Amino acid sequence: MTILCVRFQLPPMYEAALPRLLGLLEEFTPVVEALPPDGALADLRGAERYFGRGAVELASVIRVRALARHGVDCAIGAGPGPLLARVALRYARPGVTCVVPEEPDAIAEFLADKPVAVLPGAGTATARTLCEYGLDTLGRVAGAPLSTLQRLIGAKTGRELHEKANGIDRGRVVPNAVSRSLAAERPFPRDELDPERHRRALLSATEELGTRLRAVEKVCRTLTLTVRYADRSSTTRSRTLQEPTAHSPALARAAYGMYEALGLQRARVRAIALRAEGLTSVELSSHQLTFDPVDEKVRRIEEVADRVRAKFGPRAVIPGSLAA
Repeated sequence: MTILCVRFQLPPMYEAALPRLLGLLEEFTPVVEALPPDGALADLRGAERYFGRGAVELASVIRVRALARHGVDCAIGAGPGPLLARVALRYARPGVTCVVPEEPDAIAEFLADKPVAVLPGAGTATARTLCEYGLDTLGRVAGAPLSTLQRLIGAKTGRELHEKANGIDRGRVVPNAVSRSLAAERPFPRDELDPERHRRALLSATEELGTRLRAVEKVCRTLTLTVRYADRSSTTRSRTLQEPTAHSPALARAAYGMYEALGLQRARVRAIALRAEGLTSVELSSHQLTFDPVDEKVRRIEEVADRVRAKFGPRAVIPGSLAA
């Protein structure tokens, strides 16, 4: 086994803890790919040689360290490739690593009775179409003629699905994918009905995201809002920004707009989360200049505030409405 797929048992809305847990995996291998909100892939080919242990043994060490250091349990799937490791994770449980053997016959046996929907990339519509024609398991998909699959679900999708069902894994672990997004959560101590407190949580989250983005010299293209309610249901909305930015007031305006569009009326909100997605380097982005001196002044103040926070801590400079 060379690839691990790990899903950390994080509490709802605590995705911001994921970078610390990825750091734990990076103690074993630098080839770690984040799978937000709570997972990761780790390529252990070098680690197996270095530590003189197999991937399953290393998985046990990772599980113990996650519990000891962070109080977080995890489910782990292991396989010869990223695809098979992710399928194995579907059948893993905390404390036990689910393993897909490396031998071709063993891989075929493992996949044979699995439903089509367990394959990454096989959506609900694709699975429904195949089931209508009796191709409801990966074993039947693997045995079906390629031309039949391509007529049913398209040439490219049919070829890819046929390869995956036969255990052909062309994927690889892409390191540092966590930088594609950043998240900030604001849970409430009790179910919160006050819209003003909701807005203050949004302001606090956008201030955090803006500061973190500017610290790593990134800008985001998309902002996603998730509101979790007392009955454990949630609502998610995304908005593409007018231009990629790390400017906190611009992020706050987008967050307020999405929140107001929800039209929440006396909603009992348990937590609010914001995710900045589509990250790119600030050097590759552009900013539309304006003739508004206030905008330029605010951005200069923001730069000074960032330097103060870096020296004296994140709460050294905060908006007045958050001071209480």
